Amino acid sequence: MKNLFKKDGLLDNYFDITKAGSTPKTEVLAGITTFMTMAYILIVNPSILSAAGMDQGAVFTATALSAFVATMLTGLYAKLPFAQAPGMGLNAFFAFTVVLQMGYSYQFALTAVFLEGIIFILLTLFNVREAIVDSIPDCIKKGIAVGIGLLIALIGLEGAGIVVHQDGGTIVQLGNIVKGPGLLAIVGLLITSVLIARRIKGALFIGMLVTAIIGIPFGLTPMPHTLMSAPPSIKGVLFAFEWHNIFSFDMVIVLFTLLFMDLFDTIGTLVGVATKAKMLDKDGKVPNIKKALLSDAIGTTFGACVGTSTVSTFVESASGVAEGGRTGLTAVTTAIMFGLALFFAPIFAVITPAVTASALILVGLFMIEPIKEINLEDFTEAIPAFLTIIMMPFSYSISDGIIFGVVSYIVLKVFTGKFKDISIATVVIAIIFILKFVVH
Repeated sequence: MKNLFKKDGLLDNYFDITKAGSTPKTEVLAGITTFMTMAYILIVNPSILSAAGMDQGAVFTATALSAFVATMLTGLYAKLPFAQAPGMGLNAFFAFTVVLQMGYSYQFALTAVFLEGIIFILLTLFNVREAIVDSIPDCIKKGIAVGIGLLIALIGLEGAGIVVHQDGGTIVQLGNIVKGPGLLAIVGLLITSVLIARRIKGALFIGMLVTAIIGIPFGLTPMPHTLMSAPPSIKGVLFAFEWHNIFSFDMVIVLFTLLFMDLFDTIGTLVGVATKAKMLDKDGKVPNIKKALLSDAIGTTFGACVGTSTVSTFVESASGVAEGGRTGLTAVTTAIMFGLALFFAPIFAVITPAVTASALILVGLFMIEPIKEINLEDFTEAIPAFLTIIMMPFSYSISDGIIFGVVSYIVLKVFTGKFKDISIATVVIAIIFILKFVVH
């Protein structure tokens, strides 16, 4: 077992951990940190999909299984530190738009997710998704990293109630920070900040752990009533497909929307987090991007089969990268945690938004570093990057931020005569973006 974790051991050689400037211990800690910041999906996803008439227990199991398979595949096959699970926003579209608004069954929605996964597998095998990633201008790639940092900080602030939506809209205001979850999150933020300032290894993980313990006597962190439980059956949602509406116009609209949302959310996360981690190669490309995208596509297909909404790369992967995760061992560790969650679900009840807030907020700090590399004196580069950055948190969408960045990039380059900076692939992507709004 010692040989497994030592330098030049099995793990080091398979994942190139030393070459990446990391250690097995760092990678494992990073993987656990990533899991803790995204474990909320095990509770939130079943809650959202239950609105579509799906059994919450079955969806819990499907969520954990799909996250385990997709993240494990990303770690072992793509060897990248990215975690995957049923995506937020995508699950809401599944439940509230397709089922409740359009009036279709959850079986129809699961069929759409399954078809989306198959299409993504084909697009990945034929390098279409990889070409889309490569078409994103360098200034926007850096802007994506910064924008994701602001978005993930906003997610942390909102989850803890430090900021709240005003009148149910997207405008936010200060929440209650003198008591309850908001105060606990502030305390956790201060503790974690001190740990980071003192260069304590594993500061984000330790900060969340201490915050959870502090919250227990005040009733802000729930104590599990038991340690272990058997995973709920997925019998009711397993292969629950409905084929008689697959050629309808509504299916086309649903498919296009799912494809668009997942495509650019995943690409944005991969590019943004890889940029922050300085993992891009000399040509500005994400290493093993095709394998990562294929893992995502297979995860979506598998997830539909076991009964959950679209699987995508989670922006919370940035928390593990911030802890030093640089290889697939980070993702493998996160996957193992999702596997354990199937049997130790009660334990993860202590991981509340107030507990994870400190990590998410401070990851926002770590993610804004690439802004230093944006040419702020060339406004044809600076403005698209700026729009990408601000539109992600303001619209609460990675894909919408990319849309504003790419379209403004083309317009500015055209009207300033810098045609050579624009690739045909970038123009095609911009047209797809515009069609998204027209169809929507």
